[in-house]
Amino acid sequence: MFDLGGFGAALVAGTWVTLKISLAGLVYGLLFGLIGAVSKLSRFSAIRYPADILTTIIRGIPELVLVLAVYFGGSVIINDIAAKLGYTHYIEINKFAAGVLAVGTTFGAYATEVFRGAILAVPKGQIEAARAFGMGGFLIFRRIVLPQVWRVALPGLGNLFLVLQKNTALVSVIGLHDLMRNASAAAQFTKRPFTFYMAASLIYLAVTTMTMLGTQYGEQRARRGVKGA
Repeated sequence: MFDLGGFGAALVAGTWVTLKISLAGLVYGLLFGLIGAVSKLSRFSAIRYPADILTTIIRGIPELVLVLAVYFGGSVIINDIAAKLGYTHYIEINKFAAGVLAVGTTFGAYATEVFRGAILAVPKGQIEAARAFGMGGFLIFRRIVLPQVWRVALPGLGNLFLVLQKNTALVSVIGLHDLMRNASAAAQFTKRPFTFYMAASLIYLAVTTMTMLGTQYGEQRARRGVKGA
């Protein structure tokens, strides 16, 4: 057993913050990725090209830089706009929201490609048959494309979610009291870095292991009724 010197509650609190960031970033990232994939497959170049450029830029920026840019850069932009409107008080971006936006955007940029590949994997014959039955574009997407997209995309999305969970450690640099920041504070206070960083690593390992088990279960459920699955 680790002797946490009274900092066990801080690690638990930090773990809860980490889990909330992970789940909120997942929801936002899935929405981002799905919209991005549909945009990149659009026949309109005015929609397709901006989506290509945006996802390429996001995937090319290190996650740490994006976290710092969203929090500090966002604060500068918001305060500049507020100053032009006559508001003189300093406005600080919510750290939790900034963390979710940063990790979720990174997840979403990569999820865009996963969704795009999954959409392209749907047999075109099924879409043509749906059109022959008089289905509109939205109905085809909701009833024909989307159910099959999840089955194809789930393994890739599961891997991306594992990366997202580990990337939440980066939000500690903006002062959010997640697992990593609380472990670092405890290590500095007690002068026992190995104990607390090892405890944090075991917690991350436990969380990601549960995610992997959940993803495997989800994949098995999604393959039900599929020939050869």
